[in-house]
Amino acid sequence: MIFEAIIRCIHDLMWGLPMLALLLGTGLFLTLRLRFMPLTHLGYALKLAYIPRPDADDPGDVSQFQALMTSLAATIGTGNIVGVATAVALGGPGSIFWMWIAALAGMATKYAEAALAVRYRIVGPDGQMAGGPMYYIERGLGIKPLAVCSAFFTIMASFGIGSMVQSNSAALSLELSFQIPPWQTGLVLMALTGVVVMKGIRGIARAAAFLVPFMAILYVAASVTVVALNMASVPGALMSIVVSAFSGPEKAAAGFGGIALNEAMRYGLSRGIFSNEAGLGSSPIADAAARTDHPGRQALISMTGTFVDTLVICTMTGLVLTIARMKGIIGFTEASGVLLAKAAFSVCLPGGRGGWIVPFCMVLFGYSTVLSWIYYGEKSVAYLFGDRWINGYRAVYVLFLGVGAVVELDLVWMLSDIFNGFMAIPNLIALILLNKAVTRESDD
Repeated sequence: MIFEAIIRCIHDLMWGLPMLALLLGTGLFLTLRLRFMPLTHLGYALKLAYIPRPDADDPGDVSQFQALMTSLAATIGTGNIVGVATAVALGGPGSIFWMWIAALAGMATKYAEAALAVRYRIVGPDGQMAGGPMYYIERGLGIKPLAVCSAFFTIMASFGIGSMVQSNSAALSLELSFQIPPWQTGLVLMALTGVVVMKGIRGIARAAAFLVPFMAILYVAASVTVVALNMASVPGALMSIVVSAFSGPEKAAAGFGGIALNEAMRYGLSRGIFSNEAGLGSSPIADAAARTDHPGRQALISMTGTFVDTLVICTMTGLVLTIARMKGIIGFTEASGVLLAKAAFSVCLPGGRGGWIVPFCMVLFGYSTVLSWIYYGEKSVAYLFGDRWINGYRAVYVLFLGVGAVVELDLVWMLSDIFNGFMAIPNLIALILLNKAVTRESDD
């Protein structure tokens, strides 16, 4: 189709070398400006994130942990399974290595986003905190048109990465595993989402604080079990990931041949960024709602989300897939990401009982992402048009959940990538130009 060809062309232009260089370069630049603090202070950041501290008297709407879980609910989505499987299928196991690079650089990006979000947040007409790229672009840079573009592209991206991609992946997984018609999955997601989002950020944060730890621990536990049962294959899998990241057209240790270096880099970086969302400007909208006494404190907490999302969960998916491929169990060019992941877990766990893990986690991951992204979108709607438009936006968003469940996956992913790119550009410009404000908060 002509329309699909046009979309594919735009997608390839958007996610070519310039965009990947801008995203990765911004993260590396901020890492240097912060004197490698996101890496050297990771242990302290994890302590802040997961050991509760009194914050009832601090300004904000939700606890720091709830803000982190809301952000993680958005980032730990179906991309951690389907996105990783797609990257490995198209770019080889070396794409996992480039996901690691994206995450290491992305921690500084996430730190900067959260610091600016808290620094420039405001109290909205409804008495709740409002912040994010549109606010630090307007209040920090004084460039209102760029802030408007940021909010508009966030709304458009929410219909893709937040709504349609998640419902599509969840529906496909349930259809392949249990023959549940996609339209039924779409209807259930629409109903469950409508119930929670009417309670606003506090309802979303409470749901995220329950769902995210449960689903993350479940998925990581299943993945660790696969690794433990196939410990002899782990060194070879890690070697395959590293070697094929640089091997170009030569064959890697585990038998992945004919995959060019730029394909591993392209799919690894793009899927890694898609998964952890560092640089897109989405998570700082949740960070702005956190009860905190200092922007730098919430920034440290926020950056741990990138570590958990990519360096833990995506790595687990990548290891399971690579181990399965090394054992000659699955062929990466023969099935969709859902089928690849399902097959890998099914055959690597005793008795074939691992097949239920992927569809179950896909639904949980997808639903949690849906909840967070509707909050990102409605805050952007409120910035552009006022609170009176929020209910209308919610209705459209929920409708797109139903649409996404029954349309083709490839087109949905491409459209999502395109709007992610448009959303990232104004945010990255702001992060670079406001780097002095970030370092001041960090030094303070």
